[in-house]
Order: sequence, then structure tokens, then C-alpha cells
Amino acid sequence: MTVPSIFTDDYAYDLPEERIAKFPLPERDRSRLLIWKNSHLSDTVFCEVDRFLPEGALLISNNTRVIHARLQFRRPTGAKIEIFCLEPWQPSDYQLSFQQTGSVEWRCLVGNAKRWKNGILEQWVKWGENKVLLKAEKKFQDDLGFVILFSWESDDTFATIIEAAGKIPIPPYLNRDAEESDDERYQTVYARTDGSVAAPTAGLHFTEAVLKKLERKNIRFAELTLHVGAGTFQPVKSAEISGHDMHTETVIVTRELIFQLSAHKGKIIAVGTTSVRSLESLYWLGLSISRCKTGLPLHVDQWIPYKEEVNYESSEILKILEEYLCRHHLEQLTFTTSIIIVPGYRFRMIDGMITNFHQPRSTLLMLVAAFLGPEWKKIYDYALRSGFRFLSYGDSNLYMK
Repeated sequence: MTVPSIFTDDYAYDLPEERIAKFPLPERDRSRLLIWKNSHLSDTVFCEVDRFLPEGALLISNNTRVIHARLQFRRPTGAKIEIFCLEPWQPSDYQLSFQQTGSVEWRCLVGNAKRWKNGILEQWVKWGENKVLLKAEKKFQDDLGFVILFSWESDDTFATIIEAAGKIPIPPYLNRDAEESDDERYQTVYARTDGSVAAPTAGLHFTEAVLKKLERKNIRFAELTLHVGAGTFQPVKSAEISGHDMHTETVIVTRELIFQLSAHKGKIIAVGTTSVRSLESLYWLGLSISRCKTGLPLHVDQWIPYKEEVNYESSEILKILEEYLCRHHLEQLTFTTSIIIVPGYRFRMIDGMITNFHQPRSTLLMLVAAFLGPEWKKIYDYALRSGFRFLSYGDSNLYMK
């Protein structure tokens, strides 16, 4: 097998500005739901999704929580500097980083960086009756951004500081500032693990009422964590996908979920492309573990699925992961993935997905096309003709084979 020869322009379509949903609907589960099953198209309202899922299915969602990653500072000259927190630097573990008090280092993007050549930025952070002076100092710059040292003189955690100081990073294509309502609506109802700078938007349609309907139909709901990075909005600039460097994201999968997947006999439906990437990455991580018992970096490379034909069943790979967790007395697997799923990819772990409509020429659209084949064009044409709302705050899709 070789790297697929895929032309980016083959995954272009005309998306008028007015079709991009700038705000969510008043009720999450009242978004429209387009259903594609065995090449048949229909549509309904998302609150009826349980009717179209097979009894006994297992839905896997991403429980990551979007952090208030956009921090605004002002130079003594009056120049505004925005620091966009991407991921922890030291310590590199998300949970440990958010628990830090006094200081922490993060990899960041810096807006208006030319106006910040040196010196320390400061801003007062206030919440309730608390008031803390937050300082930001550049440590160094590389191809991925800046490493920034944040410091403050209190016992408050960085999780508390960033929640009070920052703004939620809604997608740039919304072309508006974040509003107070985005703090709630740009999170899933099951978000609980801090770390993302973009929401796993397929999950935005779920409500507690929908989850209860699924439970009554014996459709189980399980969770993993993939911290969505800013790279999810990175356009494919190369003419062919082989020239695109896929971003890396951190995935956390519990031992309980591995055993649940191994024991499950029904359909597995991923909620969102982040859950798809996480589950499919598990397959390739297990394959790597089977081939290298010691000194293994827990990372899934971008092109590993395309380098050779592999015929292990998913059940075999899950057993390998079970044994690895038991052997190392681990309660969860934490690894990174830069896997890219494009047409030509053979899905190993999922039988279907719930997802939103994605941007033209994006890796997310190519992931959908890998599952649907050429019919993705028919689906998107139908959605555009039928008034569906697109992108993060838009309508939803259920794809099943």
C-alpha cells in the first residue's frame, strides 16, 4: 500500500456564507438530522435519532471540555495581544497542568506578536471576590508557536485562572465574537474533561432527554477523550493530500471502555469525527504494541494505515490492548494520534457515525468521504438544496452501513 493520491479540489463544494449556522438553535435536539443508510437518504429531527439506531448499539462520544483558551492582554503602549492556549508544555499532561498553582508553561499562538518583542504581559483576573494578577512571559518560539510561562501569586489552579481570564474559542468561520451563551452552547451536555480548544460538535445536539430515549431502547453510551486542537480548522493547502501534515492530538481511553468494546456484539457508532479518529487510532496503536513489546512511544503516525495491508480483526487488536493494560497495571491508555482518514482507508472499529457538515477541502470532509465513498457529493448536494445548516452550530447527519 502507498500514500493515497488524492486531489484536494475533488473535495470542494460551494458553501454560501448564509448556509453557515452562526448561532445554535434555541433547543439543541431540534436540529435537523440527515440519515444515510445503505445509500438511502431521509431526514428528521435530531430528537428522533433513537428511531434510526439499531437496538443494542454502542455509541462512543468524546467527553472533552472546551477551555477558555483565548486570553487578552494589553501592552503599556495600548497594543492588544491575544494568547491562544493550545496545549500544555510543562507538565505535558493536561490534568496535571490544569492543577498547577503559581505557574505553568503552555504552547500558544500569539496574535499581534510583532507588538510583543519582549517584556512581560500582565492582566488582572477577577471572579467573585477574587482578584489575581496574571503574567505572561515568552520563553521561546518554534514552528508550532510560542511557549509561554504563565505565573500568578495565589494558590488558585490554572484551571480556575484560565476559566476566569479567557474566552471560549468559537470557530473563526463564525466571524463574530464569543458571547456569554457560547459558554454553554459550545459544550456538549456530557463535557467533563478540560483540554479542547474546539468542541466535538457532533455531540452538541444531544440532550438529557435524547440520552434517556437511547437508554430505553437499550442503546448504550460510552465515552473517551480526545482533546481537539486548533489544527482541526487547519485548511489543506497542498494540491494533494500527500503534502498535508496532519495535526497531533491527545487521546485518553479507559480500561473499562477497552473491555466494553471487546465484549460488545452489536453496532458501534462514533459520535463525531474525533471519536472516529480515536477509535480507529486504537486499532493501529494495538497493532504497534503487538509488534514492539518494549520502549514503544504511544503514538499513531499519520500514514501508518496506508503503508501495508493488515488483516487483524478488531477483536484481536482489542485483546492485545487488554493484555497491555493488565501487564502494565494501567487504568487508561493515554496516547497521541496524527492519523489521517481519507478515501482508500478501511474502517476497522466503527459501523457508523453521527457528524455535522464539514468545510470544503477539509480533512474532516475527506474522513466522511472515506466512509461514504462518492455518495458524499449526493448527500451534500441534497443538504444544500434542502436548507440544512452547516458547520459547528449546524445540523447533523447519521451515516450507517
